[in-house]
Amino acid sequence: MEFFRIHRDIPFMRHALVLNAISFLTFAAAVFFIFTRGLHLSIEFTGGSVLEVRYAQAADIERSRQSIEALGLGEVQVQKFGTSRDVLVRLPIRGDVAPAELTARAFEALCRAESGQVQKPQVDGTTPPTGSSSVACVNTQGQVPLELVRTEFIGPAVGSELARDGALALLVTVLGIMLYLAVRFEWKFAVAGIIANLHDVVIILGFFAFFQWEFSLPVLAAVLAVLGYSVNESVVIFDRVREVFRKFRKLSTPEVIDNAITSTISRTVITHGSTQLMVVSMLLFGGPTLHYFALALTIGILFGIYSSVFVAAAIAMWLGVKREDLVPSQSSSKPHDPNDPNSGAMV
Repeated sequence: MEFFRIHRDIPFMRHALVLNAISFLTFAAAVFFIFTRGLHLSIEFTGGSVLEVRYAQAADIERSRQSIEALGLGEVQVQKFGTSRDVLVRLPIRGDVAPAELTARAFEALCRAESGQVQKPQVDGTTPPTGSSSVACVNTQGQVPLELVRTEFIGPAVGSELARDGALALLVTVLGIMLYLAVRFEWKFAVAGIIANLHDVVIILGFFAFFQWEFSLPVLAAVLAVLGYSVNESVVIFDRVREVFRKFRKLSTPEVIDNAITSTISRTVITHGSTQLMVVSMLLFGGPTLHYFALALTIGILFGIYSSVFVAAAIAMWLGVKREDLVPSQSSSKPHDPNDPNSGAMV
């Protein structure tokens, strides 16, 4: 399926040096911001307290968020969890306040926002203790607008372990992609593809470091998704390069790459356009829960298109990829067949 077809190859590789210079400067700026500003890690990585609250009716998430932020506890997260009645609250570690006191303050603030008062659990069994049921908030009419379902504390050690496991996941993904490209194509394509993928990842991290957006586990998942998504576009172009090398013997390497990229532009517009439409919809209408996840995907997909065309393909050209690297040599005694596109005919 094609929206359009370009009948004349666009000379992308003629401008490869300039485009690679732009990529290098962008990459260097991202690295600079990562090391100078650092990532604003979420509670999953730094540790903190988590509350799960269940409302009697659908929760007013904005009112809940405002009541928690009014406490001035720092960077907090308030989001719906599971159903419209369940809300998850994440609180950072405070050296001057115990985690149990932080969770108590947060629940009291949520209770006051519903015009209620916290009902403390009783030892005699009149009110079930936390764990067997929940801590409740009771208003003046005797109703229970919300209840505390559970509380958890994530220590700094657990957060460090998550950060280490996340970095390990990135490393394993990169090595797996590199091995796949080397086996399917050639080592020069593997090096080019992995540089392009790291280019995308570092630029995403650079954006999050510069703007100090929160880097959470969903954002890490988005980064891993971008790795797979970006390499898919590179594989399509590399596969077309191999096909063109087989079909047109007399074309030079830059001409082959230009032909491969030009012939896949329509496919790129269709696939990336439809994907970006879905991701932008999540960014605009997904709410705070999906905001940074969708934002990381948006940045990654946009730069993934750029890197597949102007970084991966260009680096493969600089590394000297040629027809002999991808097409097995044929015996010189094989008779010439004018109808065989591999016999030297050029279109």
